[in-house]
Amino acid sequence: MRSLLASLVTTYLFTGMPALAQEASDGPTSEKAQKSYQEALQLLRERKEEWALDAFKKADKQDDGHCRACQKQMIKYGVQYGDWKAAQLASEELLNEAKDNKETALGHYQYAQVLIAEASNKHKEELFSQAHDHAAKAVAAYSNFPEAVLLDGKALANLKQDDAAKAQFERFLKMRSPNSPDYRRVQRFIDQPELARARMAPPFAVTTVNGERVSMDDLQGKVVLLDFWATWCVPCREALPHMKQVARKFQAEPLVILSISLDANEEKWKEFLTKNEMTWLQYRDGGFTGPIARMFSVRAIPATFTIDADGVLQDEHIGDASIEGKLKKLVARARELQAPENPAK
Repeated sequence: MRSLLASLVTTYLFTGMPALAQEASDGPTSEKAQKSYQEALQLLRERKEEWALDAFKKADKQDDGHCRACQKQMIKYGVQYGDWKAAQLASEELLNEAKDNKETALGHYQYAQVLIAEASNKHKEELFSQAHDHAAKAVAAYSNFPEAVLLDGKALANLKQDDAAKAQFERFLKMRSPNSPDYRRVQRFIDQPELARARMAPPFAVTTVNGERVSMDDLQGKVVLLDFWATWCVPCREALPHMKQVARKFQAEPLVILSISLDANEEKWKEFLTKNEMTWLQYRDGGFTGPIARMFSVRAIPATFTIDADGVLQDEHIGDASIEGKLKKLVARARELQAPENPAK
C-alpha cells in the first residue's frame, strides 16, 4: 500500500476540476456494466477504494470503454493507488470520446495529470516529456485554460527547461486573480523553478477558530506542522500532551502548528479546545471528506505532516509522536533563511 505522503502528491494534482469541466450523467448503459458500477459506488461508500477501482475497471470494460463516469474514477483511484495502466487507459478513452474543443482540452489535461503523477512516482523524464505534449495540446484546444498552462510549466520545470517553464508560469499569473490560492505559489516558481520540481504542500487557505485567515504560502519562511485529529479519536487525545509540549517548546521559534479537526460537532470541538487549553492555530474540517483532509489524503488519525520553510513536504506520521528531532532540524534551517544576508559589522 502506498504511503499517505506519496498519495498526497497525486491527490493534490487531482483536487478540483477546471472551470471548463461540466458534470454530466455519463454512467454506463449496459445492464451488466450498470450493476458493476453500482457495486463500485457501494465499495467507495465502504471506503474500500482499491476494490472499487477494480469494479470501475470491470464496469468500463463491460460498457465497451464508453463509461465516462467509470473512466473518471479509474483515473482518480488508478493514480492514487499506482495503477498507471488503468489511469492511462481511462485517459485515452476519455480523449477518444471527446466531442468538442473543451472536452478535447480536458482530456489532454487529465492525461497530462496522470503522466506527471506517474513521472513523479517513477522519476522518468520521458513521462514528463509526454505530459508536456498533452498539456500543450490542452492549451492549443482551449486557450483560456490556466490549469493546463500551470501543469505545462511544471512539466517543463521537471525537464529542467527553466526558461520555458518561467514563461508558462508568467502566462498563468496573467490569467489568474492575485487572490487565488496558487498565485503566490507560482510567483515563487518563477524566482525558484526548483520548487516546481519539489514535493510542495498544496496551497490551501483556512479561517481558524479565532477568525484568523491562514494560507500555506503566507507561512513561507516558517516550518509548518499540520496535525489532523478529532475529539472522538482516543489516540489523538492520548497524543495531546505531547502536542502541547511541542507547542510550548517551539513557541519562540519559526514554527507554526495548525491542528485540523475532523469533528462534525462544532460546539463539542470548541468546548474541547477551551477545556484543554489548545491555544495554537485550530481549524475544523468536518471529517475525512473535508477539503483539507482530502487534499492531504488523510485516511487515519492522528496524522501529522511536517513542511519546511520553502513549503516542501518532508514527513508524515500516523500515530507517531517522534517528530521533535525532525522539527529541530527544519527550524534550524528556517532560522538560517531568516538571518540577514549582510549582517551589520
